[in-house]
Amino acid sequence: MTLPSHRTRVALIMIAPAVLLIAFLYLLPLIRILALSVTEQPGALANYGQLVTSDVIGRVIWTTVRICILTTAITLAVSYVMAAALTLAAPRTRNLMFVLILLPLWLSVLIRAFAWVTVLRGNGVLNSALMSTGLIDTPFSLVRNEIGVVIGMVHYMLPFGILPLYASMRSIDARILNAARSLGAPAFTVFRRVFLPLTMPGLFSSFILIFVFSLGFYVTPAILGGGRVMMVAEYISVQVHETLEWGTATMLASVLLASVFAVIAALGRFADWESIFGKGGE
Repeated sequence: MTLPSHRTRVALIMIAPAVLLIAFLYLLPLIRILALSVTEQPGALANYGQLVTSDVIGRVIWTTVRICILTTAITLAVSYVMAAALTLAAPRTRNLMFVLILLPLWLSVLIRAFAWVTVLRGNGVLNSALMSTGLIDTPFSLVRNEIGVVIGMVHYMLPFGILPLYASMRSIDARILNAARSLGAPAFTVFRRVFLPLTMPGLFSSFILIFVFSLGFYVTPAILGGGRVMMVAEYISVQVHETLEWGTATMLASVLLASVFAVIAALGRFADWESIFGKGGE
């Protein structure tokens, strides 16, 4: 009995500085934001009433949700195919693919956003190449709209979608798939009834990472959207730095935080967290 209690005290002493640091740098600012959201205007919930009464805020929220859903769906589809290709690739090819997948993470998000502007703008690389081959007569409008924003966000989120899926696929015992084939199951049936269910933990992990990160995107929509595609994070920045509407900004920040928790809680009703993140101590 003495040994476990001693270990517990030692563990508590060791984690105490980290807990205090998190409380000071993270929890206290969150409490301050929540307090401002209900005290900046007369009436405890006056700021939150704008969610119903303000057409501008409604459009911003709907734009954010729409872009996040599109980004998540496209990223998951592309990531699944690329993760499967990684799983089947030869070791040398796989290493090269990993370098190409992880390379964007070593670049600033600002550099990547401006690089996409160079590629997608009216006289950019993509339109110039298509027009020079005669495939199109007039350039596509791919920046300063939602198309460009989604392209930039999908590119940014691909590593976060591919890696959990790859880990999930690599953990599948090939003998299970071979057994299904030996019993006469067609390839599509093997995929639908065996392979896909076994990769669901990776899909859930990727979904959480992509959707939650997408909710808070700021730089990519601001640059590729060119001020015409306003998402919640950029709108919060405008309220803080330009209009000085701290009540509206903190209200939206609180709603964004609550939305993240709501998404995770909703997924928790359908997902087995131990199968996604593994059991402690194993």
